[in-house]
Amino acid sequence: MVVLDARDQEINIDYYVRYINTGTIGQVIEIKIEDNDVGWIRIDKTGLWYLSDLVEVLDRKDLKITKKSDKNNKDIDINTIKNSNIDLEDVQLDSSVAEGGG
Repeated sequence: MVVLDARDQEINIDYYVRYINTGTIGQVIEIKIEDNDVGWIRIDKTGLWYLSDLVEVLDRKDLKITKKSDKNNKDIDINTIKNSNIDLEDVQLDSSVAEGGG
């Protein structure tokens, strides 16, 4: 059985897809079909399963592949952001720390 995306294009392993609700892009690493012919795909970026009709297949030539050394144009990793927020939880604000001149 064939698994189709939101635009009725066939999805295969190693295809790049975008989850239409969040814009998450990843490479298909697994495909499965469950009850009532419901297609599911799993992508490498998140490791999560997505309903096939909620993703769209992307042309590889249209993907912007960036080098890891390019700091101005890298993917944002949500776990990195979450961890940086943890570091800020211990910050205390105190009105006696800074004084205005005058």
